Amino acid sequence: MNICVFLSAADLDERYTAPARDFAALLGKSGHTLVWGGSDTGLMKVVADGVQEAGGRLVGVSVDFLAHKARPNADQMVIAGNLAERKALLLAKSDAIVVMVGGTGTLDEATEILELKKHGKHSKPVVLLNTAGFYDGLKTQFRRMEEEGFLPLPLTDLAFFADDGPTALAYLEAGIGSR
Repeated sequence: MNICVFLSAADLDERYTAPARDFAALLGKSGHTLVWGGSDTGLMKVVADGVQEAGGRLVGVSVDFLAHKARPNADQMVIAGNLAERKALLLAKSDAIVVMVGGTGTLDEATEILELKKHGKHSKPVVLLNTAGFYDGLKTQFRRMEEEGFLPLPLTDLAFFADDGPTALAYLEAGIGSR
């Protein structure tokens, strides 16, 4: 399975890097391909290292103004002309999406993917990996949106919140396997 992971390129605390490293090893050992933003920095590097060390493949989609940070030894690297093209390519190259911890860029990617899913533009499973409760506030907001009629479909059809990597991967493998 090609699993797109949206995540930060920042150097982060061990409470985020250790679970990311574990999830990456799980992806690689399971024979999955990481599709990610292509950067060889921060948490993006941690995950790419973990997948590659565990025998998984790497498909990166960088963007022109970040091409100098692209991982040199990825199995495939595409350089998009802008962020919109990058997001479209990441979605097109993946079977499923995992949203890990990140900042505004990660949130932008996650909300666009969820908006496209809401409108039926894709049916790929989306998991928010809620490491250390990072997405608790977002989960509360999504529940409010659902309760107050802002979501045209149940939140459970839109996204799955997983507290750890094994739960996230099990959800994805079950969802892809049932298609």
